[in-house]
Amino acid sequence: MKKYLSPGNLIVTVGGILAFVGMTAYFTDSVNLSVPTFFYGVPIFLIGLGLKTSEIPPVELFDKTNFATNKFNRPTELTALVKDVTRWRYGIKAHLESSLESLNLWDEDNPPQLKEIEEITKEEKNGLRMRFELNAVPLEKWIEKQERLNRFFVKGLESEFIIDDNKKEFDFILFY
Repeated sequence: MKKYLSPGNLIVTVGGILAFVGMTAYFTDSVNLSVPTFFYGVPIFLIGLGLKTSEIPPVELFDKTNFATNKFNRPTELTALVKDVTRWRYGIKAHLESSLESLNLWDEDNPPQLKEIEEITKEEKNGLRMRFELNAVPLEKWIEKQERLNRFFVKGLESEFIIDDNKKEFDFILFY
């Protein structure tokens, strides 16, 4: 249900309804209603279609209430990162696109995809777990960049990789 409530879908729906009302009013000789609704409805509909072609849905955040109440125990940069990836984005191929490009963990044709994010506690350390789908960037390249990843989002963090058996996904945990 949530994926149908994207801003692009809402704009397409509103534009479509306005254009339909305008056309219906035109054919029923309600000129005062037909002109504005049709001429506003069609551009709104087209803008919505444009948004739909470039939208990326938000990443799933597990335990949102815990995340909201625990915000004082994590670096503000990680809070901003989570807020950024848990909203609808437009005009990019994947969440964290510019960050992954600067880390050389990017493939233009088949980039890695951030699938879910969760705040966890492991061995008495708090951390932010991010699950990535590898796609065309090999896991070895991610592991090579671990030291840089530790200081990229916030300086002085520790990290850990948990690799799936199928080697198509992995969890990257940043401990703070």
